[in-house]
Amino acid sequence: MRRVLVTGASGGIGRAIARAFAADGAEVAVHYSSRREQAQETLEGSVLVQGDIADPAQAKRIVEEAAAGLGGLDVLVNNAAANVAHPIAETSYEDWTAAWRHTVDVNLVGAANLSYCAAQIMIGQKSGRIINIGSRGAFRGEPDHPAYGASKAGLHALGQSLAVALAPHGIAVTSVAPGFVETDRVADRLAGESGERIRAQSPFGRVAEPEEIASAVLWLASPEAVWASGTVVDLNGASHLR
Repeated sequence: MRRVLVTGASGGIGRAIARAFAADGAEVAVHYSSRREQAQETLEGSVLVQGDIADPAQAKRIVEEAAAGLGGLDVLVNNAAANVAHPIAETSYEDWTAAWRHTVDVNLVGAANLSYCAAQIMIGQKSGRIINIGSRGAFRGEPDHPAYGASKAGLHALGQSLAVALAPHGIAVTSVAPGFVETDRVADRLAGESGERIRAQSPFGRVAEPEEIASAVLWLASPEAVWASGTVVDLNGASHLR
């Protein structure tokens, strides 16, 4: 039975990923930052782990508590993310630097620290999977959220570096790059005319469901997907091709 830690699993994509693993028979640790009730609703009876992944000490504790609660750790899904608008022509320097600091600390440095701590466990087991939830924005740009796009590009690069470093230890590392996904987090952007424009970006005329992202993550964590290590899988409904 696989033991899985999913960060940022109190809703949206993280919740769908946690539920997909549980439905596949895995034991899952649900990480959350502040929304405990929502995290409890993700999976009944799951291991709950709270913490701010931007804090190195808390990131280490999150992995340790998850591994202790699960009896080990086979899969880490780096899903938790920060994203705040800070268009360069309209943002004060104080707000600009704060947005960059927080976004990078969560999306890139936090994920790197979690990966380091999880890898130490997986190296001892001589097996494991690390899967990063990146973004289409890493490739096409995020003009209103530049720190988000840059941090996700860094996350993809981190995954590829770790894929090479950890392969000798039996650990595969991959990333996925979703486009827009139907979650509460972007509900306001998907409403009205802006939503119509976003859906029109894909020739399918819609955005993804969280479960579609979860299905890809579940496959990447499978034994059959070990040879995909180092890849970044585009999940954007042909809305951005590269």
